[in-house]
Amino acid sequence: MNDTRPIGVFDSGIGGLSVLKELVSLMPKENYIFVADQLNVPYGEKTKKELQKITLAICNFFVSQNTKLIVIACNTATCYALEYLRSKINIPIVCTVPAIKPAAQKSKSGVMGVLSTPATSKSLYLKNLIKLHASNIKVVNIGCFNLENTVEKGDLNSPKVKKLLNKYIRPIKKSGADVIVLGCTHYPFLKNQIQNITGISTIDSGKAIAEHTKKTLQRMSASNKSGGEIHFYTTGKARFFSKVASLLLKKTISAQKLILKI
Repeated sequence: MNDTRPIGVFDSGIGGLSVLKELVSLMPKENYIFVADQLNVPYGEKTKKELQKITLAICNFFVSQNTKLIVIACNTATCYALEYLRSKINIPIVCTVPAIKPAAQKSKSGVMGVLSTPATSKSLYLKNLIKLHASNIKVVNIGCFNLENTVEKGDLNSPKVKKLLNKYIRPIKKSGADVIVLGCTHYPFLKNQIQNITGISTIDSGKAIAEHTKKTLQRMSASNKSGGEIHFYTTGKARFFSKVASLLLKKTISAQKLILKI
């Protein structure tokens, strides 16, 4: 029997579309509700309490929409709000974790770089991931101010973006790293630019999140084989989100305005 209830996916903004893209690629018959919390972007500059309050409001919206599973398509929200949300919401939650383990396994030089938001880079969550999976690897951990914001505007190729990338990537290149972890879901949209600048391979969590979500649904006996609808919401300007999302996903997107009850 098909479980036609939707999967809720959220991020601070546009970045979560990189995760949604992988989810839809692996499970095209599932129904999805995507929320971009553009009113509160960037999450990387919010406090832990602020993030918990904001993300709980989003999850409560998903509860009202009868979602069967929630995907946090945001590393920062995972680092600071995951356990809190799981204590408050009685729906399975799949999170986004920086790809430290596969990067450590892939590295031949014994050095890897991590690009993430300032909040993620300083988090205990990331520190513990590195300690657990990359204790024998030198990790160059870079928190990137403003990089998330440029992607949020659909700005992927401007001189400003290239200047920011060169600034943040410079210490990684100097270190001799042979793999870079993209620790923010906005950054996969900059993957080509990063590889062009560095020649270093990148790795993100998108496919792993999709695979974990699929396995979770199978364990729940909650898969759907007859759907395929996606509804987009933003807490910001619907027209602006629709324009940038259409650019990034290379198809026409139409979003609705969402007012959160915080």
